Amino acid sequence: MAPQDEKGQNAIADVDYVITYRFADTDRNKAVAQFQKLVETLASIGLMTEVRNGEKHSLLIFVKAASEQHLYGEVYRSRVKDWLHGIRTSAPDKEAEQTGAKQNLFPAERLRIVYQLINNPVDEGGAGITPKHGEWENVESIFALHDHEYNKAWLKKWSTSKMLKVEDLDDIRDRFGEKIAFYFAFTQAYFTALIGIAAVGTASWVFLGYFSSVYAVVNGLLCVSFVEYWKHQEVDLAIRWGVRGVSRIESKRKDFAAEKEHKDPVTGEIVEFFPAPKRFQRQLLLIPFGLAAMLALGTVIATCFGIEIFISEVYDGPGKSVLTFLPTGITTTVQPLILGLLTDLATRLTKYENYETDAAFDTALTQKIFVLNFVTSYMPILLTAFVYVPFASVLVPYLDVFSLTVKPVADNKQQLQTPKAGSFHINAARLRKQVIYFAVTAQIVNQALEILVPVLTRRGKSKYKEIQSKRAEKKGGSGMSVSETDPPEEAAFLQRVRNEAELTVYDVTNDFREMVIQYGYLSLFSVVWPLTSVSFLANNWLELRTDAAKICLQSQRPTPWRAEGIGSWLDSLGFLTWLGSITTAAIVYLFSNDGDGPSGSPSDIKLWGLLLSILASEHVYLLVQLGMQVFIKRLDSPGRQKERGERYMIRKRYMEENIGAQAAMVAPQLAQEKITRESLEEEARQGSIHGASTTQDRFWARQRGWQESAKVGVSLIEKAAPAESKKAQ
Repeated sequence: MAPQDEKGQNAIADVDYVITYRFADTDRNKAVAQFQKLVETLASIGLMTEVRNGEKHSLLIFVKAASEQHLYGEVYRSRVKDWLHGIRTSAPDKEAEQTGAKQNLFPAERLRIVYQLINNPVDEGGAGITPKHGEWENVESIFALHDHEYNKAWLKKWSTSKMLKVEDLDDIRDRFGEKIAFYFAFTQAYFTALIGIAAVGTASWVFLGYFSSVYAVVNGLLCVSFVEYWKHQEVDLAIRWGVRGVSRIESKRKDFAAEKEHKDPVTGEIVEFFPAPKRFQRQLLLIPFGLAAMLALGTVIATCFGIEIFISEVYDGPGKSVLTFLPTGITTTVQPLILGLLTDLATRLTKYENYETDAAFDTALTQKIFVLNFVTSYMPILLTAFVYVPFASVLVPYLDVFSLTVKPVADNKQQLQTPKAGSFHINAARLRKQVIYFAVTAQIVNQALEILVPVLTRRGKSKYKEIQSKRAEKKGGSGMSVSETDPPEEAAFLQRVRNEAELTVYDVTNDFREMVIQYGYLSLFSVVWPLTSVSFLANNWLELRTDAAKICLQSQRPTPWRAEGIGSWLDSLGFLTWLGSITTAAIVYLFSNDGDGPSGSPSDIKLWGLLLSILASEHVYLLVQLGMQVFIKRLDSPGRQKERGERYMIRKRYMEENIGAQAAMVAPQLAQEKITRESLEEEARQGSIHGASTTQDRFWARQRGWQESAKVGVSLIEKAAPAESKKAQ
């Protein structure tokens, strides 16, 4: 696919990036000094700037490469670096790269190179400017402008397309970078897998009912197949987009603190590093962190779970329909606070582990966030399936402690009395209703929040900045209109830029988390309600398009970062698939009677049967996973064909340029030499000049060329061979 020029609403100024510099809470002299240093630093790395007035005591600094040749030189250096680290199969030709850079340079690559000039450390050739960090605390954001014409065409195309093609993914990569392209590729692959799973789920719901062992087996096989296929597809796309192994050349994190130095035995350079044993000791803190997270969040979830059971299945008094929402109210108020504190603790802990690159930092943080989301997302269903269903008749009598929540509205003590041990009967439909809620209702709520939260966040930030601006005016700042100094021909363009400056920053990690958590419901609990995959199929068709709209309309244009896959989320998918083989087997066994489960009594459960079901299911999972890995490795793909083709052409060119030239030099020496009297006399004369010849020389001088060798051989055969062969006789 050929590169496309940016001909959108930013074409009037040909802008690469816009830097928002906000000074509402900064002393005037300090703000001026920092701004001057900012502009000077940008100029020192070959970027030209234009400044316009921004919203609420801020400046908009428009940035572009001062020289296209300088930019093409940076592109060439970047591609050479890729080749040296094995990301590119062939070395870029300097003249061809620079003369054809305009034709070969995609928008995402151009924006990435310019951003690296702005953001990379000074010792790596960048300006070292990081928003809200250190001396650049007044730099609020660095963002590229949207190409609105392209965005409009993109959304229109997607609104009428059923499936994304590889060319569509290439287009996303060319515009927004590989990291976002991998998200859409993964979601598309997941959506495609859901088509088959949804067909099986629908058939199971119609003909087999709930808790079907047949559906459990097929769903497990399809989940394993999807994860293993995605591993293959991820590598194929990385090769196609030229980013396989790109994580090896990432820049160091600005917060990385080296403790020691050593001399690289290969390059001889002095390299700063942080001792691996010490980092491992810090990583061990993940164990108490995980336990603390499970305890804190688990306590809230279990408490609300107990209250909900008591109110809905024990309490029988006034206000029951209203009191049923009490656990939900507690969960929605207390749980986000605890989750926020734990997320902040996870971030601090990851910083304390002191990773060298942003990719390593993001991987470690993602793993911790996954632990938190695992507890909050799956623990309610796990409590129902493995605590309420087997042990309700034993535990419910002890729930009288929660009678305090309804005591003020109860008419008498009889309404608060819990049943005696063994007399309580569980609600067999409770688990199914819970799964349906997370598969349908929660997905709808999440879609609504994705639309509303960015709008509310933007309004909240705008209000906060307005308060900052008013405070600055009271301290003597100017209160003139923002657009008062705008040139007439730039007015519409600048207004669009100011609007984009107020948009939120798009974080693809949140969308990855959403998809992985959803996959967990499919792998762990869909055997409870086989139509789970049908709901996810409809949701994800819409998700692909709402995420595109979120990028184009509700967020600043993302920085086009490179990536070679979906990162540690792939490990999370593998873990959820393995755990699904265990939970599915356990749920099918518990409800293998008539679908009502063990009726809340542990005496109805045969422990040996439960453990045998789990072990058998897990071993089947491991065997199927191994088989799929062996099978998929044998599959070919366009990306791998391209890689083999490029390597073949490199070998062929090397052979032609080197081995072929040497063979051409040797070949003339093998030409037939005509033996004459003059040549024999010349040979004798040379022998007398150079002295006596060696045994080897005399050996190789008896026959001149292949024709004489052939004559000697023929004469020997004629003398020794019989006139007729034994077969003829």
